Amino acid sequence: MGWVCLAVSVNGAIYTINALRPARRSRLFVGWSFFASWLTIELAPFQIIWQALATLFFVRRGALRSPQGRLGVGINVLSLAGLAITVRQSFAARDQVRDALADLEDAPAGANDATLPHIPGATEVSWQRRIEFARVGGRALRMDVLAPSEPPAHGSKRPLLIQVHGGGWVLGHKERQGQLVMSEMARAGWVCANVDYRLSPAATFPDHLVDVKRAIAWLRDNAERFGIDPGFVALTGQSAGGHLTALAALTQNDPVYQPGFEDADTSVQAAVPLYGVYDLTDRFGHWVEGTVDNFLVPWVMKSHPDEDPEAWAAASPMDRVHPGAPPMLVIHGDKDSLAPVEDARHFADELSAVSENPVHYLELAGAQHAFEIFPSIRANAVTQGIEKFLCATHRAHVHRNGVTTT
Repeated sequence: MGWVCLAVSVNGAIYTINALRPARRSRLFVGWSFFASWLTIELAPFQIIWQALATLFFVRRGALRSPQGRLGVGINVLSLAGLAITVRQSFAARDQVRDALADLEDAPAGANDATLPHIPGATEVSWQRRIEFARVGGRALRMDVLAPSEPPAHGSKRPLLIQVHGGGWVLGHKERQGQLVMSEMARAGWVCANVDYRLSPAATFPDHLVDVKRAIAWLRDNAERFGIDPGFVALTGQSAGGHLTALAALTQNDPVYQPGFEDADTSVQAAVPLYGVYDLTDRFGHWVEGTVDNFLVPWVMKSHPDEDPEAWAAASPMDRVHPGAPPMLVIHGDKDSLAPVEDARHFADELSAVSENPVHYLELAGAQHAFEIFPSIRANAVTQGIEKFLCATHRAHVHRNGVTTT
């Protein structure tokens, strides 16, 4: 029993250590390290329960009577302490969200309750599935729309949130991400749409971005159908979807990325990229070695940055910052193994230095890539923060433009 206790304890400790210090630069271990640390971190309360029960089981079976068993129990206790640190970091997300959005506490200058819009919340929401919004190369691009079941009052319009999934530009589906924030925003009275786009290697960048812009334009053209206010469109996305979210926000109405619909309005009034990719060139050397040459070059960009530096710069949000960028909330975890947090910091700093609109940067201590895929302590806190940012940005927009939604 002592040896069994030791083996189980060492296995659990490996996962705990990996959660606290995941591999971020190792080509051999980065995949396993991400997946294992992601689940360990976000499910840490359950990990604590099973490790505590395992420790109790081994103690009751006499593990303390052998050196191996005593060592195993000691390792389990240390592992539990490590898991407790990750739980504490998850709860700290509430304070981190509050600090990042502290200046949203105040209403817009000169505003009062009578001048601010009120969007009735919804007790019930409903989906419209598989709506075709474009056909490119014989393939249908589809979206799902989630909205309050009750139609808006006569003459009123709802703000729109478009969700862009991740998956490294090569995989993923509209139904796989963003469900928490979409549900939250729909209950807050918004219309939400998650959209598909063409994937590599069949697609070559900027095909992905063009498709996101097709969705923006289509929803604006069909605003009446969904009760949408075409004057306020927000965009959010994760990972590769975070990259596309930031890039779409920074290239709004750029005809280069709107072939065949050059005159369409693809502007967005707010953007929330989560654990996005902001530099495709890896100019600071934060990525796993070989990511550019072995993945982005042959699969996504189909060119080399040395041969076509302008195209690679155009595809990197870090190179596209400008004063007219919309309000943005950039969210990233400091334990991210797949998208370097250092690039997110640099992007937020660069954008803050030039943008005429608010830029908020929320860095989550102890958070891994994909931290909000399912409900958790941290995911729930961040979702509430996104709602706060979007609703405050919408209020400021309405107050500034003298538009009412009620």
